[in-house]
Amino acid sequence: MQPVPTEVSAPPAMDPAALADWLRAQDLEVRGPLRLARLGDGRSNLTYAVTDEAGRRWVARRPPLGELLASAHDVAREGYVLAALRSTDVPVPAIIGLCEDERVAAAPVLVMTMVDGATAAEPADRADLGAPVRHEIGRSAAATLAAVHDVDVAAVELDGLSSRAPYAPRQLRRWTRQWEESRLRDLPALDRLTGWLQANLPVQRETRLLHGDYHLGNLLVDRSSGRLCAVLDWELSTLGDPLADVGSMLGYWPDPDPASDAGLPDRRAMAELYARASGRDLADLTYWYVLGLWKIAIIAEGIRRRAGAASPLSAEFVETTVERAHAATSTGI
Repeated sequence: MQPVPTEVSAPPAMDPAALADWLRAQDLEVRGPLRLARLGDGRSNLTYAVTDEAGRRWVARRPPLGELLASAHDVAREGYVLAALRSTDVPVPAIIGLCEDERVAAAPVLVMTMVDGATAAEPADRADLGAPVRHEIGRSAAATLAAVHDVDVAAVELDGLSSRAPYAPRQLRRWTRQWEESRLRDLPALDRLTGWLQANLPVQRETRLLHGDYHLGNLLVDRSSGRLCAVLDWELSTLGDPLADVGSMLGYWPDPDPASDAGLPDRRAMAELYARASGRDLADLTYWYVLGLWKIAIIAEGIRRRAGAASPLSAEFVETTVERAHAATSTGI
């Protein structure tokens, strides 16, 4: 699921021999010992490429090691959503099953099919792609997000995924609580931003399926065409205002360098591509963009708290993200 896995011989998060036994119990053919290779940077659920001696490949995901905040990293819920989406136009991996055998891991492990594709989150991932391919990555990402928001949640039995109460107040309550539980210091600028979000609540006009963490790091693309192959990491999926997903996507979206990243749409172009694909009015998008940045800052602080000195994120990253959000309250996207 990442172009260059980091191979590990005996990962403490999962037992390869016990996982092989579990796969065989699912009526899958497994030859020889399994080889596990970490995928991604481990900031959220730990994800592994699983390969047997015959070259058969699967993906296994489990919550991170260490202390977790309540409701975070729920792989069982993620598996439920992925299974429901297999009958829709949203491209997702197929689920093998949820392993709750403690011999495999001390936490549930979600096992799914391996999807061919690569992430395009970093400039280096896109460096050798042509401008048309980069543009298609953006167009396909926007169109697929519109497809997520078009899912008939009742038809796929996801209408009970979460409350249908107005989404913005729910998010403010949840992430304010997460901030209080994960923060490492006082950050008055973030508190002021929370006040702005509370004072400028938009009217919610519809309730749709949300991915909850939609960004290039959670998308697999075909490097030859830019077409999106799969949407990954549904652990934060819920029901709510579809513009919340758009705002979060734009919060994560890179600033394309015209010289080295030609063709990749910028944030305003991505908003226009989504509007064209979905037909939605984006009048309230600035609010959701600010809320998306606010959440990114809180998530980053949680990663810093959990990882300690090994954290890939700095206090400055959190503060800069909050500054971007404050600027957007007056300038927009």
